[in-house]
Amino acid sequence: MSPPSGLRDGGDVDVRPKTIAIDGPAASGKSTVGEALAGHLGYLYFDTGVMYRAVTWAALKRETPVDDDGAVQAIAEGLDIQVIEATEDDGRQYTVLADGVDVTWAIRHAGVDATVSIVSAYRGVRRALVAKQRRIAAGQPVVMVGRDIGTVVLPDADLKFYLDASVEERARRRWVELKERGKNVDYEAVLDGMRRRDRIDSNREISPLRAAKDAFIIDTTNMEIEAVVEETERLVQEQGCP
Repeated sequence: MSPPSGLRDGGDVDVRPKTIAIDGPAASGKSTVGEALAGHLGYLYFDTGVMYRAVTWAALKRETPVDDDGAVQAIAEGLDIQVIEATEDDGRQYTVLADGVDVTWAIRHAGVDATVSIVSAYRGVRRALVAKQRRIAAGQPVVMVGRDIGTVVLPDADLKFYLDASVEERARRRWVELKERGKNVDYEAVLDGMRRRDRIDSNREISPLRAAKDAFIIDTTNMEIEAVVEETERLVQEQGCP
């Protein structure tokens, strides 16, 4: 059991960073590292990417053209998105509800993968979801994961990480993940999709993907996930030293 908020074991004041931002491109290890770090610290873990995926899923489900930014913004403003503890033992990290519907795996489908970068580039969508993300982070220790957490959502976060890896390695990880879920996918197709998403995310006008100036950058290309988690934990403790 983790010590009560504000205290370390033994009753000392807990000076660890309370808001931790983790950014990076797709399949760089953000979600896995963020969940593990939050679990070890006893913090809330929140992956903001699922919110953009949920909006994209809702737009596709309602047959709303994803190039209609006004209609998609309306969905983002009105959609009730909840991220709760896993309700099924099927490999999920959490359960995502969109207007009460379990969309945890639906938001990982190829159609969402292909269009989520378009949806997440809309100013109105980002404004609506960033407001919700900031409310979630307010008043509680949190590890928040995304693509603009350290630069836009929580620019004053106590500690920021930016995880990266070569596009080939990230595509390999996503390909393995899809294969393990029974998807018959071609590695080259996954690689092409990853490169396309990188271009969109890095070049969009609103909140482009980039490392915050004060972020610790970790290249995970040749690192085991346990080593990445250990490095983030070391830096948490180091930054928390009075």
